[in-house]
Amino acid sequence: MTRLKIALVAGGDSPEREIALQSAAQIEAALDPEKYDVTVIDLHHRDWHYTAPDGRQWQVDKNDFSLTVDGVRRQFDYALIIIHGTPGEDGRLQGYLDMMGIPYSSCSMTSSVITFDKISTKRAVAGTGVHLAREFFFRRGDEIDCAEVVARLGLPLFVKPNANGSSFGVTKVHSAGELPAALEAAFAQDDEILVEECIPGREMGCGVLITREREYELPITEICPKNDFFDYEAKYKAGFSEEITPARIPAELAAELHRLARAAYRACRCSGIVRVDFIVTPENVPYMIEINSIPGMSAGSIVPKQARAAGMTLGELYDIVIADTCRRK
Repeated sequence: MTRLKIALVAGGDSPEREIALQSAAQIEAALDPEKYDVTVIDLHHRDWHYTAPDGRQWQVDKNDFSLTVDGVRRQFDYALIIIHGTPGEDGRLQGYLDMMGIPYSSCSMTSSVITFDKISTKRAVAGTGVHLAREFFFRRGDEIDCAEVVARLGLPLFVKPNANGSSFGVTKVHSAGELPAALEAAFAQDDEILVEECIPGREMGCGVLITREREYELPITEICPKNDFFDYEAKYKAGFSEEITPARIPAELAAELHRLARAAYRACRCSGIVRVDFIVTPENVPYMIEINSIPGMSAGSIVPKQARAAGMTLGELYDIVIADTCRRK
């Protein structure tokens, strides 16, 4: 059997780089070597390289996304993208791969641009029946009336970069006096920011995969951070959050979360496996927080736990993703 030649593209240029490398290692170990010939490519700014078992590094030829090792040229049938943040989650790499005619595992360039940009995500999802927190959207240089923001949205509230992941630059503001510093922290990460009302409730993560043949709904995860919210420490450091899969919620609420997650997936024209996160109020009303178009796949990440709870290995999950997205050119 001819094995599919896969470039497992990892790393990236964002603060989430190390998590992306951990996710890639987990996926590489999970993929069936009898089906796939996997080469891990580490992207870091202009350095796109493969590290051989002997430690030597070989650069990717960006003219055609090929790799020459000891005089033998490798061309890839498929790219499995596991880059959180830029250039994978924001669509830049997908645009390049489209030009090269190489199919890939994640959302398209257009979909990735939408889902990485929080205000664009909200505008795409608005009108689908998904509840969204009220917000102010600001660009660097805008005049911001902090008193008006607090009067309109109340306290507490969240300040976050418009395009970033893993809660970098996100602050939960409890008093009006904390708002200026929170704005500064968000603008340190991005030229555009959101200030959103705080929706009280329980956080839920919904893994979604919709292929040409069927819809896959993974068991929902309830996220219980021990910090004030699900920040970087709570997401990636052991002991800072409890993640319960399947979530302790009624079947009717689980069905509604799945329905809304599918609606958001379709509204943003997603493909591959994504995670849609919600806050569920005490009245059991779900509010969407965000869409993660390339969710974490490290040992402690949510989607691998959901796959296991569904009786599926990570390798089997990616068999489905690869089979579906490999048809895309």
